[in-house]
Amino acid sequence: MTTKPPPSRDWFPLLAMAITLITWASAFAAIRIGVEAYDPRHVALLRFGTASLVLIPYALITKMPLPQARDLPRIIGIGFVGITIYHNALNYGQRTVPAGVASFLIATAPLFVAVLAFLFLNERLSRWGWIGVLVSFGGASIIALNGSNGLALNADALLVLCAAIAQGIFITWQKPLLNRYSGLHIASYAIWAGTFFMLIYVPGFVEAVQTADPSATLAIVYMGIFPSVVAYLCFSYALQYMAAARAASFLYLVPVLATFIAWIWVGEIPTIVSLIGGVFVMIGVVMVNWYGKTRTSTKPIIPRQAPAPHQSRG
Repeated sequence: MTTKPPPSRDWFPLLAMAITLITWASAFAAIRIGVEAYDPRHVALLRFGTASLVLIPYALITKMPLPQARDLPRIIGIGFVGITIYHNALNYGQRTVPAGVASFLIATAPLFVAVLAFLFLNERLSRWGWIGVLVSFGGASIIALNGSNGLALNADALLVLCAAIAQGIFITWQKPLLNRYSGLHIASYAIWAGTFFMLIYVPGFVEAVQTADPSATLAIVYMGIFPSVVAYLCFSYALQYMAAARAASFLYLVPVLATFIAWIWVGEIPTIVSLIGGVFVMIGVVMVNWYGKTRTSTKPIIPRQAPAPHQSRG
């Protein structure tokens, strides 16, 4: 992907990236607030119902093209997996998993992308890449086994890890579509498709909104507007003026920011063991992304525009 010359104010792309990082990181704390007042399913419906409505005028103003009929099955699939399954698993998991810890677990998604790309896209990892996969999974295991009573399996942490797997599938499945669509268009189509599947949660939804704490409702609506829409717009803008590798390096800050925001916003402080596990997760992710790719691939895929690097979405 060829980056454009910087705009007259060359700090605009950095500002856009900062907005992206802060909003994506803040979503983890907002989810924790939401699931304390709402059923996790209603959190997902309110968030993406809001995002879907916000995206409609944007699509009309920018004359966003409709997807081609041949791509609809894949788009529906990535919407179901990447939006419906991902966010339900994350919401249910964050009933007990601290926001910062959840963000570290979600950061394992690039590892699942690497494994799936190896299996289905003929992409190869170097020896250091596979070592990075093992290191990161070791860190995730430390977090998942960090129970409140010592060494015990944390089922909710496993749900968050399932969300990371869903995001890995989401990223892998959309890659062939990047020959024909921008990343922002795919994200929009996926949000609309995923929201459609969430309509089964409508029974009881109105009553839930009426009885919930207004602060929780505002936190979820915030997620629908900012982490789900504004962040994608800002990230796409920043990616026009930054090399993809540089943009990806900024995304490693998301778990760190998520932990800090959760401490300020909801008073969550992760345990030392969870932080150690998180450090191993990030070391492994860096190894996979920086040292793990081989120089050649048997069947390279050259997209029309380079896909966005992995996004640690809340």
